[in-house]
Amino acid sequence: MKMNPMGDKILLKPQEGQETTKGGIILTSNQNNYSYADVIAVGNGLFTQTGDRIPMTTKIGDVVLIHSRLTKGDNEIELENNKYILVRESEVEMVSTDKV
Repeated sequence: MKMNPMGDKILLKPQEGQETTKGGIILTSNQNNYSYADVIAVGNGLFTQTGDRIPMTTKIGDVVLIHSRLTKGDNEIELENNKYILVRESEVEMVSTDKV
């Protein structure tokens, strides 16, 4: 089933088991409040009151940093036996500038 997020929503696939960054920084899983995720699908953006579309700044294939509280609870969805996270673009803390 093919589904696309609406408005400013982003569908993310959480990355698991990452202990170091590409730069060699060691991530401690028990104290890390943030998680990396891959952008799987992106909505079209929101409309202003005048009808202009506000474009999305993230795109499919980006790696983003999100707060760990978003990886649990109401934001979790399951599609075709895979777990994803559905968030608003404004909830993304950072977007990686590295080519993956």
